[in-house]
Amino acid sequence: MDMAITAKELATRLGLSEAAVSLALNNKPGVSTATRKRVLDAARELGFDFSRRSVSSSSKKGTICFAIYKKSGAVVDDTPFFSSVSDGINACCRQERYDCVIRYLYEDEDLSDQIYTLSSSQFSGIILLATEMDEATMRFFSRVKLPMVFLDAYFEKLDCNYIMINNIQGAFMATEYLIRKRRAQPGYLRSAYWISNFEQRADGFYKAIRAAGMSTSKSLVHRLTPSQDGAYADMRRLLQAGEEPANCYFADNDLIAIGAMQALKEAGYRIPEDVAIIGFDDLPACEYMNPTLSTVEVPKAFLGQAAAMRIIQLIESKDSPPLKIEVSTRLKPRKSV
Repeated sequence: MDMAITAKELATRLGLSEAAVSLALNNKPGVSTATRKRVLDAARELGFDFSRRSVSSSSKKGTICFAIYKKSGAVVDDTPFFSSVSDGINACCRQERYDCVIRYLYEDEDLSDQIYTLSSSQFSGIILLATEMDEATMRFFSRVKLPMVFLDAYFEKLDCNYIMINNIQGAFMATEYLIRKRRAQPGYLRSAYWISNFEQRADGFYKAIRAAGMSTSKSLVHRLTPSQDGAYADMRRLLQAGEEPANCYFADNDLIAIGAMQALKEAGYRIPEDVAIIGFDDLPACEYMNPTLSTVEVPKAFLGQAAAMRIIQLIESKDSPPLKIEVSTRLKPRKSV
């Protein structure tokens, strides 16, 4: 070959996240044995330069743990959203000469033991993906005597470092766009599972309703499982029971929007002629839907980079006060509205 393949190119060819490929190439935990073998076999076949796969250990500043908390797993799963966030964290860590190790925490296992293991490990700091976490669970982590950043969640009562999406802004923009385009009262495809992000999106939705001079009580709300298959099944049941859909809907995330769209189309509704829908996150699947899904774009890799930069600041500057950093979103109009 004229030129050795890069880790990023390898990830693209294998359909894996760059983070997963990096873990496999560097023999780090966080990927299955089968995935590691697949990556290494492909790397050898395609001429990957193993001598450049990582910065020498002597030049590393430390190790950052990216801890992923799973409660239901309905929201935090192996999706393009969280793969992109992980890629952003890994890219920043490599640039700043830190190793990054992924660890999973589970609600149905002893959380105290899991936190103790994190605390006793040789980590310089922890980025905790707290998407599915509630306030009571987050309080458990106060015993961790390491620099820590909570990613993708926020709680007013806990004075911590947060990196999150500006959910209120994104939901407000999406709902305002629906009202402007449809000149009708938007409905709400709301998550049946409590997630702090979704509560903030509800705030943005209802703020836009009130700003348009509409009554919030008149918005039709459907509680749907926040996954594509779950939202499809829930919406299908509602329509089969005789539920008349609203003229347009804001959905808490793209997976809810996609599942609901499938159920509506099966029931004979045209999108957007009969029902318009806008989602949130801008997953790659949005561009492959028929019609393509309007959504709110979240700069996912940048979200991860911001979390990594913040934890590195905390590691290297012990006196830094807690910060809440919100990453802005952008409206992504397509054909579903």
